[in-house]
Amino acid sequence: MRPSSSSSSSLSLFDDPPSGGHVTAFREAFGAWLANQQRVGTLRRPDAAEVYQAMWDSFSSWCLGQAPTVTLDTLVLADLQTFQAARFGRKTSDLSLSPRYALRLMRLIDRVLRHHAARTDAKPNTAAADWIAANPEVRYADAARQDPLPEYLAVMEARQLIAYLSAARPRPGRSRDALPSMPWQEVRNRASVALQLGAGLTPGDVRALPLNSPVVQGGRIRERPWKLQVPGNGTSQPRETPIAPWAAELLQHWLDVRKEARIAGEFLFPSTRTGKQWLHASQYLCARRVLEEAGVESREGGSFRLRHTFAVRQLRRGTPPEQVARWLGVEPAEMKRYERVLPAAIEVV
Repeated sequence: MRPSSSSSSSLSLFDDPPSGGHVTAFREAFGAWLANQQRVGTLRRPDAAEVYQAMWDSFSSWCLGQAPTVTLDTLVLADLQTFQAARFGRKTSDLSLSPRYALRLMRLIDRVLRHHAARTDAKPNTAAADWIAANPEVRYADAARQDPLPEYLAVMEARQLIAYLSAARPRPGRSRDALPSMPWQEVRNRASVALQLGAGLTPGDVRALPLNSPVVQGGRIRERPWKLQVPGNGTSQPRETPIAPWAAELLQHWLDVRKEARIAGEFLFPSTRTGKQWLHASQYLCARRVLEEAGVESREGGSFRLRHTFAVRQLRRGTPPEQVARWLGVEPAEMKRYERVLPAAIEVV
């Protein structure tokens, strides 16, 4: 156990602040690990990188605030026990004190320490791995039975939503004159929701899609998009994803409406005629309203249920999980949570 200031006469009354070298060491160790993860493609999502950064900052701040300073090399199991005890002594309304969070945090510390050791040709510090082994309630917190299942649409909900969305476009072989008058914003809203369900997009993908993202060349039907080129976002890599035929028909109609309305800008789904990007709050409310009007806003999960429905359907059809992961822009390991609901998967989309 590390001695405290009250039990060691060798410590000064006022402890010196951590040296710049220690601060730099923590910062560089995490930065090098993060850069490596992004380089090899195992950490693509910018939101995940931000979460890991906040977790590491919390840990490093505690280490640098101890007397004497806890460094990357001197960190031991007892330090981590004290660190966790200090964290459990405060109040919080989030999940940062849950066993699953503790496991995620300790795994992060372990990975950064091991990468730091490999980079500096030093002996790995196993303090975090030792802590996990010594705390079985945390060690097994990531058991599959405790992972929340993804929310997705039931068969009738999906069919009902597809019928509602498709009512915004003319039927094949029918004139557009037979369609009821509909503002361009309504067509935009339905088309954007269609791509969440029919192409597995996130709300952020919808807002960021450029006008040239739909791919027509190589498709089976002239002028109809059949896949999307989704741009990268921070650490997320660019990807391509197919579009369900019914969603492709609605997207084609939206492109015609967009052109006739003379909407400017480079975004596929802009907020205004001048081409301004769709804001998060506005897009969220529009998608929610579409779901409510379609009669499928009956459970938790928001519009992310549409993306989950796409993933489950593709897996149900026998598409390799690795391929579905590439379409979604996630790591293959994330497919495990979808595979657990396959027996009840939907039969449409």
